[in-house]
Amino acid sequence: MIRRDENGHVHFGRWLDFILQALIIVNLITLALETLPNLTEAQIYWLNLVEVASIAIFTAEYIARCLFSRPMLRYAVSFYGIVDLLSILPFYLSAGLDLRSARVLRMMRLFRLFKLTRYSKAARRYRHAFAIAREELVLFGCAALIVLYLAAVGIHHFECEAQPDKFASVPDSMWWAMVTLTTVGYGDVYPITLGGRLFTSVVLLLGLGFVAVPTGLLAGALSKAREQEKKLEEEEEALAASKAAAEATEEK
Repeated sequence: MIRRDENGHVHFGRWLDFILQALIIVNLITLALETLPNLTEAQIYWLNLVEVASIAIFTAEYIARCLFSRPMLRYAVSFYGIVDLLSILPFYLSAGLDLRSARVLRMMRLFRLFKLTRYSKAARRYRHAFAIAREELVLFGCAALIVLYLAAVGIHHFECEAQPDKFASVPDSMWWAMVTLTTVGYGDVYPITLGGRLFTSVVLLLGLGFVAVPTGLLAGALSKAREQEKKLEEEEEALAASKAAAEATEEK
C-alpha cells in the first residue's frame, strides 16, 4: 500500500520495504563478489543479471516516489531522493565508458548502503542528532581547520632545516598535522628537534579535543533526539487514545 506522510513523502507497505532492504543487502554482497579474481563467465553473468534487475527495481522505486510525492519535486531534492538517484545513476553513466571510468562510477553503488537508513529507526535518530548539532559541528570543523593549519605551519618552522625531505613546506607538513591532531600517529613522520618535540606535545594535547568535542556534541544531540522521539510517540499514543475514546462515546 502506498501512502503519504504529513510532508508529502511516499511510503510503501511494510512487505515492500522488506523486499527493498533485502535487495540492497544483496547488491552490497554482489559488489564484494565482483572483486573476486578468476570469476567464470557464468558467475559474471549472474552477478550482472542481479545488477540489472536491481537497477530496474530501484529505478521504478525512484520514479514512483517522485511521481506520487507532493509536490513532485520535493522528494527529488530531498536527502533520500539524492541518495536514491546516486545509487542508480552510475549504472546509466557507465554505459559506453572505458573500464577505468566505469570502475569509478560503479563504486558509487555504495550509496545504496545509505538507502537502508530510510528503514532504520536508529539511523533516522542519528540523522536527527546531526541536524540538532549541525551549527556546533560546523563551528568545530572551522576551528579544527584553523588549528590544523597552525600546527602545519608550526612544525614546518621547527623541523624544515633538520628534515627538509619531510617538512619541506607547509603542505608537506599537513600530513603530520593531521595524523598528530587525530592522535593516530603512524610514526612515518615525526619531529627530531627539541623545539619540534615540545611543539608536538602541545599539538597532541589539542588533538584530544578533536575526538572529545564532536563526541560530546553528538552524544548530547542523540540524547535530545531520543527525548523528542519519545515525546512524539507519547503524543501520538495520547491522540490515538483520545480518538478511540471519542469513537466509543459516539457509538454509545
